[in-house]
Amino acid sequence: MTLIEIMVVVLILGMIASLVGVKVFGIFQKSQRDAVKVQMNTFKGALDLFKLNCGFYPSTEQGLEALLSPPTVGRQCKNFTPGGYIESIPLDPWGNPYVYIAGSGGAPYDIISYGADGVEGGEGEDADIHLSDFRE
Repeated sequence: MTLIEIMVVVLILGMIASLVGVKVFGIFQKSQRDAVKVQMNTFKGALDLFKLNCGFYPSTEQGLEALLSPPTVGRQCKNFTPGGYIESIPLDPWGNPYVYIAGSGGAPYDIISYGADGVEGGEGEDADIHLSDFRE
């Protein structure tokens, strides 16, 4: 093989690799969004059980931590389930904490992942993801 033939083969392989890389990255981004949806639905189920037992959803101040142990601030739950409603509060797929806001947008609460950058706002993988994005 001549040097030019080798360069052409390397160029073609590079183009194929870049196309595959873009496709794989897109699939990875979708899987992260799917993981957020699963985690948010887990929170939703736990919050609904909390409300069923306690008669109210946690306040913003009480946050998702109210699912682990009885709230120590604000309204108190008299029928808190021993052991809580969830084993732990996971971080989002990018390693950032979820944000819980009570009484948001006409709903009893919202849960937010601030995306890859962990900062409110953004586009693409940095875009905020709200529980309300998945409500039907």
